[in-house]
Amino acid sequence: MPKTILVVDDSRSVLAVIGTTLKVAGYNVIQASDGQEGLDVLTGGEQVDMIITDLNMPNMDGVTFIQEIKKLADYASTPICMLTTETEQFKLEGTASISTEAWITKPVQPARVIDIVTGILPP
Repeated sequence: MPKTILVVDDSRSVLAVIGTTLKVAGYNVIQASDGQEGLDVLTGGEQVDMIITDLNMPNMDGVTFIQEIKKLADYASTPICMLTTETEQFKLEGTASISTEAWITKPVQPARVIDIVTGILPP
């Protein structure tokens, strides 16, 4: 059975690139346009095996989204990757309030996405 990944980003183009890349690699993909919508997906009964989230989004940013995920018993240990620019990555390294398995830098490179995701969650 294919693994399911929730991708959260307010950019339609980023969602399209990552979604298509993951689907071609054999993953199921659920998409959300901000952290609040992503949280609604998780609390609405969807089962996901991994989460990829942007840092800067309207309504609920990536850091707050991750903090809220960690409060959910079903998702407290779910692998999370942060989508970010390299300068944002340096800001995140000093942030003790979040825990991520990896960073995917923008602009998104499909081969890099697959390398990171399959290293954490083989299809």
